[in-house]
Amino acid sequence: MNERSVACCEAIRTAFGRQRRAFRNLTARGRQRFEERDWVGLRADAAERLLLYRREVDRCERQVRDLLGDDVADRSLWQDARVAYARAIEQREDGDLAETFFNSITRRIFTTVGVDRSVEFVGQQWTDPEGSDDGVLRYGPSTDVAPLVEKALHDRTWAVPYEDAAADAARAANRIDEHLAEWGLRGPRTLEVLATTFFRGKGAYLVGRLRLAVGDVPVVFALRNGPEGIFVDAVLLHEDDVSKLVSFTRWYFLADTPRPHDVVRFLTELLPRKRLSDLYLSLGHIKHGKTELYRELRIHLDATDERFEFCAGTPGLVMVCFTLPGLDSVFKVIRDRFPPEKEVTHKIVTQRYWLVHVHDRAGRLVDAQPFEQLRFDRSRFEPDLLEELLTSCSKTVTMDGDAVVVGHAYFERKVVPLNLFVRQADPEAVEAAVWDFGDALRDLAACGLFPGDVLLKNFGVTRHGRVAFYDYDELALLPGLSFKDLPPDDDDDDDWAIRPQFVPDPNDIFPAEFPRFFGLTKPLQRVLLEHHAEIFTSAWWRGVQRMIEDGKVVEFPPYSSAHRIGGRPVKRRTY
Repeated sequence: MNERSVACCEAIRTAFGRQRRAFRNLTARGRQRFEERDWVGLRADAAERLLLYRREVDRCERQVRDLLGDDVADRSLWQDARVAYARAIEQREDGDLAETFFNSITRRIFTTVGVDRSVEFVGQQWTDPEGSDDGVLRYGPSTDVAPLVEKALHDRTWAVPYEDAAADAARAANRIDEHLAEWGLRGPRTLEVLATTFFRGKGAYLVGRLRLAVGDVPVVFALRNGPEGIFVDAVLLHEDDVSKLVSFTRWYFLADTPRPHDVVRFLTELLPRKRLSDLYLSLGHIKHGKTELYRELRIHLDATDERFEFCAGTPGLVMVCFTLPGLDSVFKVIRDRFPPEKEVTHKIVTQRYWLVHVHDRAGRLVDAQPFEQLRFDRSRFEPDLLEELLTSCSKTVTMDGDAVVVGHAYFERKVVPLNLFVRQADPEAVEAAVWDFGDALRDLAACGLFPGDVLLKNFGVTRHGRVAFYDYDELALLPGLSFKDLPPDDDDDDDWAIRPQFVPDPNDIFPAEFPRFFGLTKPLQRVLLEHHAEIFTSAWWRGVQRMIEDGKVVEFPPYSSAHRIGGRPVKRRTY
C-alpha cells in the first residue's frame, strides 16, 4: 500500500480521535454542571460542543492537503487510504462515527455532489467488536420494584446527596405499579437502565425499561437538583412520553458514552418509531445523524416511485419548500431574491438558521439540518416544482444532465402548518393548539428569542399536538428588541381592530398589534385573551427581557405535571 495513503489515513484517524476526546470531555462536564446547578455553564458547553466537528475537519483538511500536495485528488491514493482507515478503526467502539468523519474529509477534498462510492464509506461497513459491554445496568428480577429503583438511584454517584432516595424510589415504584396494574401486567420484573446519564437544561434523565415475561415497558426517571439535593421529579412510562423527551424540537443531550451505537440501539428498542438519525442527533452526533438521515432518504426513494412536490400551506417568500408524500420531512431552499417586505439577505437567513442550531430550542423550534450538493434524478420532481426551483432558486438548484443538483438545502421534520390546522382539525384540538400557540410564544421569549413574523403559517403542530416555530428568516434575539405600546385608539368597541399605521424603528415591536396577524375567529381570539392576555402588552415582554438580563435560566420540562410523582409543589409559570 502507498505510504502516503497510510500517512493520510493516520492523519484522519488522529484528527477524529482529537474530535472525539474534545466532544466527550465537554459532554462529561454535564454531570458537574448539573451537580453545581450551573445551568448557564451547561448551556455554554452544549453550544461550544457544536463547534468542535467543523473546527477539526477544517484542521484535518489543511493537514491532508499539505501532506498530499498535487496528488490530493488522486482517487487511487484515497481508495487505499479508505482501506487502511477501515482496518485502523476495526477495534474502535465508535467506528460508525469514525466512518462519517472520513467521509467529511473526502467530501471536502473532492467537493462531492451526491455520493462518491470510490472514496466514501457507503452504508455502515464497521461492525461492533465482539465481547464489548453493552452499557446497560440490570437490577432484579423481583416482584417488588421499589428496591430495584432505589438501587438504580444509588448506583449514580453524585457530588451532592439525594434529598431522600428511598422516598423517591417508593413514590416512583408506586407510579410504576399503578401503570402495570392498569394494563394487567404481573409477574417478576427486571429493571434495565442505561449507564449513560442524559443531561439537558436543568434535568438529568435515567433511561431504562422494565422487562416482563409479556414484553417491555419504557421507564425514564427525570431528576432535578434542588436546594436540598437531587430528587426524582417525574417518571415517564409511555412510548409517546419518552418520544417527547427525544424530540426534534428539543436541544441535544449531553450524554457521555464511548459507544454511542449501544445507546442508539437501546433507544431504538424503546422508541421503534424513532429514526436512527433522530437518535444520533439527539445525542449531539450531528454529522453522523445527517449521514443516517441521508441514508433514510435514499432508502425511501429506492422503495417508492414518489415525486418531490410542494409542501402544503402558504408558499414562503424566502424559501421554496418541498417534500415527498410518504416522507415526514421537508426540504427548504433559499430563493435567489426576496420581495421588498423581507429585509434580509442570504447571509442573514443562514445566520438565523445557525442560531437555531446553537441555541436552546425550548421544545418550540423545529431542528433544521443543512445539506449540501444533493443529487436527485429529474424524474423524481413534479414538473411545476422543478420549474419553480430552477427559476426562483437558480443560484442553488441546477441541472447536470438528467440530474437535479441542490447546492444547499435545510432538512426539517414535517409539521402541520397552524393556519391549516385551525381550519381542518376538530374544535377541541384547535382550541388546545391555540392555547399552546400562546405557550409557544412565552417559551420562545423565556429562552431569549422572538419569532419576528408571528403569522400562524410560520408555526406548526407536531403529531403530539405541540405547537412549534419553523420559519427562521426573521428570528431575533429578544434582548436587542424594543417593545413599545401603541398610542390610545379612539375605537373602544374592538380590542382587535387594525391600529393606525406607524413608521417604527427596525427593532420596534408593538405586541398589541399581534392579534391582527393571527386571522383567528372571535372564539379563538377569546381563548388567547383568556390564557395569554399579557403577551399582548409591551410590559410583559420588557419583564422577560429583564429576567434574561438578570441571568435567569428557565426550564422547559419535556413532560407535564401529570408525570410528576408528588411530594413537592409544582412551580407556577413565572414568565
